[in-house]
Formats: sequence, C-alpha cells, structure tokens
Amino acid sequence: MKIKSIEPFVISHKLDTPFYFSQWQYDTRKICLVKITLEDGTYGWGEGYGPANVIKAGIEFFEPFLIGKIAIENEVLWQEMYRRSMDYARSGTLQASISAIDVALWDIKGKLLNLPVSVLLGGLKNPIIEPYATGLYFTRVENLEQSLIAEALLYKSQGFKAIKMKVGLSVNEDIKYVGAIRKAIGPNVRLMIDSNHAYSYKEAIELARKVEKYDISWFEEPVSPEDYSGYKKLRANTTIPIAGGECEYLKFGFKRLLENECVDIAQPDICAAGGLTEAKKIATLAQVFNKDVVPHTWGTWIAISAAAHFIGNLDKNPGRMYNDLPTMELDRTENALRDIVTKGEINVVNGQFCVPTSPGLGVDVDLNKLEEYLDKEIHQNENKFKIRS
Repeated sequence: MKIKSIEPFVISHKLDTPFYFSQWQYDTRKICLVKITLEDGTYGWGEGYGPANVIKAGIEFFEPFLIGKIAIENEVLWQEMYRRSMDYARSGTLQASISAIDVALWDIKGKLLNLPVSVLLGGLKNPIIEPYATGLYFTRVENLEQSLIAEALLYKSQGFKAIKMKVGLSVNEDIKYVGAIRKAIGPNVRLMIDSNHAYSYKEAIELARKVEKYDISWFEEPVSPEDYSGYKKLRANTTIPIAGGECEYLKFGFKRLLENECVDIAQPDICAAGGLTEAKKIATLAQVFNKDVVPHTWGTWIAISAAAHFIGNLDKNPGRMYNDLPTMELDRTENALRDIVTKGEINVVNGQFCVPTSPGLGVDVDLNKLEEYLDKEIHQNENKFKIRS
C-alpha cells in the first residue's frame, strides 16, 4: 500500500462561449488533476482548485516527501505536507496542492477498503442531495436579460429547486437582473446571488436592501474576503443570509470567519481549503458556531464527487438554512474537462442525485481524453505516455 508515483496533469479547454463575472472573463478552463498510484497498481484521482500550473508545481514540491509512504495513513501524510508548507504557505495555492493529493488519497483508501468515501468519513447519512444550479454568468450578447431568463428557465425545467446567479456589474444593473430572474422562475425556486467580492460594504448593503423583496436565499461573497468587518456589518443589517468562505483555507481561516460572525453559510472548497481531511474539521467547527456548510465546487466530477461524499456524511446542522434535503453547488457552465475527461456516477434527475456508492469517490478519468486535453505548453517537456502507467 505504498505510494509509487504522484503525477499531476494540467488539462485545458478553449470555451465555445466565453463568459464573465464581476472580476474577469473566462475564455479557457484549465484544471490540475493528480493521479496517485500504489505499488500494487491501485490508483486514485484528485483535483486542485486554483491556478492549475501553480498547483502542479506544488504537487511536485510535495511528491518526494510522500513517495514510499503508506497511502492509507492519509492524515499522517496530510500533516507531513502541512508542516512542509507552513513556513511560507499557510493559505493559498500550496493548500490547493495538498487538497488535490488528499482527495486522491481518500479515493485510494476507499478502493483499498472497498468502501465509498462517505462511509470512510463516518457514514452515509444523506443518500440524496438536492444541489443548486450555478450559472447565469454574464455573456456578451445583444440582450443579456433575455439570455439570463432563458438560462434560468432551463434550470427550472430540469427540476432544480434552487439557482445561483451572478451579480457585481453595478448595483442598478444587479437589481434589474435579479428582479427579472425572480419574476421568470416564480416564488417556488430558491434564488441566491453571488458578487465574487465585487463590492464595498456601502455598495453591498445598498444592493442587499433593494433585493430583499425578491426572497434571496443568500448573498454570497458580497465584499472582499479580507473585509471581516464588512461581512459582519452586512450580516447585521440585512435580512438576507450571508455566505462565504471559498477564499478561506484550513480550519484556521474558517475560525477567523466564524469568530467574526461573518457568515450564516460557510463555503469551503474541498479542493482548495485542505481536502476532505480538513473539510471534515471545518464542518465540525461550523457546527460549534451553529452555521450551515455548503461547499463551493468548481471543476470536474472529481471535485463534485468529493463534495457529494462530504455532504452525504454531514449531520443535519442546526444552522441549516432549510429543512429539506442537503444541498451543494453544481456548476452548469460549459466544461468539457468535467464532462469529457472525467467520468462520474452522479446523475441529476428532477433536481436531485444520489451520493455515489462505488468504492472510493466513484469517479474515473478517460486517459485518452486526458491526453487529448493535456495542456501541451505546460507538459511539452514531459513524456506524454507517462499517463499510461
């Protein structure tokens, strides 16, 4: 059960339709995956959230400290990586590299023990999840409002009971589009807004107060992740629940977020905040503060499956915003790296899906497609046939 190899791969895809949000435009998706293989051939897949080439370099940094180690001792290996990075990377992309490796180790552990990750985390308590659809980004079309309405109605027709839309263009434009979406989808579909920390406190509170009438389930990342005071003041001065945390790392970052009374919903990204090993501790911390946990996800079926197992294991937190099924993010934007390169068991039917029950994460990678989408610029000096091992 010793680790034989750790192989990071950066894959990329030029989007057919670029989209943008409050911070920048996406015209290419780029993701770092990692494959860990044991001496007996057992392998697991992980994924890091953030700049793919930097995450790849971080994985390569940790590799020599892990080769030859016992894979099933994943918490020991996590601590080894944490100690190696603590002096200069207590948050940021090296933690995403740790996360990618950690997720792959949980996948391996499940395969070795012939159990799904949710059971290894403590048991499958929530076999059915009701995800919310993330989409409604901005595109450069003639009539953005009509385009957003059509997309929202598509998600409603697919059975989604909750939709998250982007805001952050300007307060007045946001009010217009939020009102249009709420009118289109009606009162029975939950609606969340996400500004990706576009606003100052003054702007965020103005927007919050003017869209409260549209029954907003939460306002995500309203201000800078550095502005703990702004988060706290906003939460105290609007009826809309406040969500955040995708820019926080490790339990220590979430401790700051929760101690400062910044959020109602904590949103760790499992592939950035420390992997499943650390996410479990973040969930316990959130429970102490009586806060709900809804993980941020953005990537392939590897990241989505990891989040599904995590949510499947969580107790019903007293801070949960709703009394129905647990929820998590399900990105609906164009993503060939998710839909072509990786293969998952998750199948959304009428706005719900079952947590995978196969050993490990219940996900795999098509090696032929991996090679096809490999970022040639980053991997040009490496042997492409390495992925066949």
